[in-house]
Amino acid sequence: MAMRQQTKMNQMQLNIPPAGARDPEKTAFREALHASAPAMPGILAWGLVAGMAMMQSGLTLWQALGMTFIVFAGSAQLAALPLIAANAPASVVFLTGLVVNLRFVIFAASVGPHFAHLPWHRRLWYGYLNGDLMMAFFPRRFPGHTVNQTSGKAGYFTGVSYPTWLAWQVGSVAGILLASQVPASWGIGFAGTLALLGVMIPLVINTAALGGVVVAGAVAVAAHDLPYKLGLLLAVLAGMAVASMIDMASGAAKEQA
Repeated sequence: MAMRQQTKMNQMQLNIPPAGARDPEKTAFREALHASAPAMPGILAWGLVAGMAMMQSGLTLWQALGMTFIVFAGSAQLAALPLIAANAPASVVFLTGLVVNLRFVIFAASVGPHFAHLPWHRRLWYGYLNGDLMMAFFPRRFPGHTVNQTSGKAGYFTGVSYPTWLAWQVGSVAGILLASQVPASWGIGFAGTLALLGVMIPLVINTAALGGVVVAGAVAVAAHDLPYKLGLLLAVLAGMAVASMIDMASGAAKEQA
């Protein structure tokens, strides 16, 4: 009896879970896999279309592979490719990618505090992996009031981000390699729209997201004829602004209630 008590005390001092105890990180990882699995076919299809689009925009094989592995931001890639194909100035291409990816600043502000205890190089890696699906699942599993809790968060984050990264890269590389084999009559652009819808719809989880999507879509259609696809920039900015205003108004209403 005394030996068992001493063993338990030693485990507590060394932060070793007792025999038979579940690893919270592994449990959270499996939970995240199960939650995000339905979105993986859409991610793969989106990557497939992006891979084909990169090759059809005139990029070489190695340029396309470098873009998909280094950039790893589907919407920014798809926004920049028409500009590259149209020989737009590099500054416009860079600004387009920067504006489209501004949402990741909001994502990082929401998710980042939960990982403040980790070393900088690990947080940098998580920043690379962070994406739209993370904002669909992580805040629901770990709301803001759990920011001081550390157990299970890394497992859940990687359980969403690793499959997402893998699905995107498999689809993208397949699209790059198969681009020359796919007839133009297949309508790759329309397939890309369907793939994006498959990813976007599960992310519309509240009124703010819905408002942002509706406004961004309306602005994109209205500004379609602007040069260099700049209507997309206006649509992103308008959608983000409306979503932020709705979110702030909703938060203020909850505080008054």
